[in-house]
Amino acid sequence: MRVNEIFFSLQGEGFHAGRAAVFVRFSGCNLRCPFCDTEFDDFREMTEEEIVAEATRLSRGGLVVLTGGEPTLQMTPSLTQKLREAGFTVCVETNGTREVNHDLADWITCSPKQTFLSHAAVRLAEADEVKVVFDGLHEVSDCGIKTTRRYVQPCDVCDAVRNAEIARKAVDYVKKNPQWQLSVQLHKLLGFR
Repeated sequence: MRVNEIFFSLQGEGFHAGRAAVFVRFSGCNLRCPFCDTEFDDFREMTEEEIVAEATRLSRGGLVVLTGGEPTLQMTPSLTQKLREAGFTVCVETNGTREVNHDLADWITCSPKQTFLSHAAVRLAEADEVKVVFDGLHEVSDCGIKTTRRYVQPCDVCDAVRNAEIARKAVDYVKKNPQWQLSVQLHKLLGFR
């Protein structure tokens, strides 16, 4: 498997914000979102056993977040099973363009990108949470994904003035649409990885 990095930190966003987690960031994606924080072409080849060993070295169980890039391009039932056997709850963060179910992950976060990329058709029918990256310009949509947890997350555009405007618009959106909640990137606000 092509792995960009594996590290231990706190989940910075969404439902599990503030919880300790091991992050397995896969390289490669079927989309190329301009705001993505993953180096698509930087990776090392790792076996499932090496991934589980590194995750276990960093933490004895708890959450493991499979992210990317797009993790569903590489994740397998056998990797999920090995991580579960090592005591992890397996979470996946996906763009929703590929089907994933609870056989592959205990918690599914979908962050659809169709508002940014016209070719980003969502195929995922159900998720534990939907997290929309909000830039203040595009419409917010859960893309018809069945969920009870909907988050609007202000997009970091690396411009303090624009970021403040996006955050204000996100707050206004949630006030007008109470079925949505605000998700902020705690790791960026508090300066941790």
